[in-house]
Amino acid sequence: MTKLALGTHPFLLGFEQLERLVERTAKSGNDGYPPYNIEQTSENSYRITLAVAGFAEHDLSITVEDSALVIRGRQSDDSEGRVFLHRGIAARQFQRSFVLADGVDVGEATIENGLLHVDLTRAEPERIVQTIKIRKG
Repeated sequence: MTKLALGTHPFLLGFEQLERLVERTAKSGNDGYPPYNIEQTSENSYRITLAVAGFAEHDLSITVEDSALVIRGRQSDDSEGRVFLHRGIAARQFQRSFVLADGVDVGEATIENGLLHVDLTRAEPERIVQTIKIRKG
């Protein structure tokens, strides 16, 4: 039995990048922390919300790297000189990645009540009809 790859199908020319993207996404291995929601706020906009309780603005970074939205969090350890009888709240770092399609732009990010909101917009693609002239050989 042969494996039919997306990039080798005769009607899907130029989709090799999509196949690599699917493989990269499958290998990301996110562990579920922090929990997040993705909602569609309009026909061409989305909002990603991450639960980042305990993180301040300076503890978080948001970047777009190689068509992926990467959100990182790292809390500084301020436990020096403190004695904990029980420590159930860990100063845990995280990295959460979201693959962005072509034409999706990252808007603003806001943090409120322990939730980080990142707004995304998708530009409507321009419809182009191109006529190709046929030459005699």
